[in-house]
Amino acid sequence: MSRRNMLSLGTALGLGATMAPGAAWAWDSQGSLAGNAYAGQTNDPNWIWDDEIDQIMADVIQNGQVSQTNRAMEKWVNNRDTVPTGIPDPLRGWIADNAKLPSWADKKMLTHSTDVNRRLDTHLFILYGIGGGLMSTVIPREARSVYWSKGGSDMQDRAAKTFSFGYDLAQIGAFDPGGQFLVTATKTRMVHSAVRHLLPQSPHWRAAADETIPISNADILVTYHSTGTYARTKLRSWGFLQNRKDDEAFLHSWQVALHMLGVQEQFIPESWADAEEQSRHVLTPILAPTVEGRDLAEQLLQMPRSIDAGLTRGLLNEFARYLLSDQIGDWLNLRRDYAAAALLRVAWPTYMAFRRGTIPFLPLSYYALDQFIRAFGMAFLNKGQSTQTTLITLPETNRV
Repeated sequence: MSRRNMLSLGTALGLGATMAPGAAWAWDSQGSLAGNAYAGQTNDPNWIWDDEIDQIMADVIQNGQVSQTNRAMEKWVNNRDTVPTGIPDPLRGWIADNAKLPSWADKKMLTHSTDVNRRLDTHLFILYGIGGGLMSTVIPREARSVYWSKGGSDMQDRAAKTFSFGYDLAQIGAFDPGGQFLVTATKTRMVHSAVRHLLPQSPHWRAAADETIPISNADILVTYHSTGTYARTKLRSWGFLQNRKDDEAFLHSWQVALHMLGVQEQFIPESWADAEEQSRHVLTPILAPTVEGRDLAEQLLQMPRSIDAGLTRGLLNEFARYLLSDQIGDWLNLRRDYAAAALLRVAWPTYMAFRRGTIPFLPLSYYALDQFIRAFGMAFLNKGQSTQTTLITLPETNRV
């Protein structure tokens, strides 16, 4: 991508100017939660993974213990649940040490963050599901890792499990004993570790990938910026998160989420200014189309068809362009629907004003927006056999 196009894409995403693609890691860890402990250092997260759990999960897979572990984990749902028997002892010990809040977590701020998420649930659903979900398909490493892993063969199931992370993070009491986020995040971290063991065995992934081991700390940070930082930028542009307490609580929930996924404190941004600076280094410069990403995007965009018979596809294509830019829309071969585009340019700001409470009622003609969001939401919020939780399971094979 040319420097000019990169800058325009960064502007469209609200991320500003970026460093050149392929440049060395240059984010100063003094802007992280670790602060002065790493002052002046620029350790590269592209070469940092999750060593302890990676070795444990490799042993679980090689010893043929995945099925028994998945059966045992079905009983482990809420934060207060004890780790069930049936899980290999090394893994049980690791879970006991890691499925809990870090010592620096502020419980009052986390409680406030779930209230913020509740008030912005529709907005976050749109930004995480459509915005971040489709942006992930133009993140080459992420698209290839998803496509060639087992989850890439069933995007309906994979999307439900991915969305469960944000869904459980946003629930009232998410971090309390009766919540589910600590368990969901720990299971997700275990899945990442399993994929790190399995994907390097895939000749398809090896032929396409530019890395030898997937899902490094850097890769997780990229995903964070394509969801959390991106969502915050859009929300503020729409007039939300103007309250400092709300804004800081939203950040803190993501700081804890990154820790729960195994990101080291030297890479977790301390403030939104630090997060935005890091995002300019790691996200926008790497965005690009791939064959795998186009396929995944099409699968995601086809999901509401079972609900609306494809009637909202034109609106969905244009909404993706509205949220992410025409450049990304062109990369994903999203067919234009100029009537839907015209509707969005007028209707979405009005819809957001209604949500902010600055206009008293929503015009009846905008009912189509609610129908559209509901159709996409029903497709994403497929919670499997339960309406309370999504079953997250460990893979034991790659995509075949």
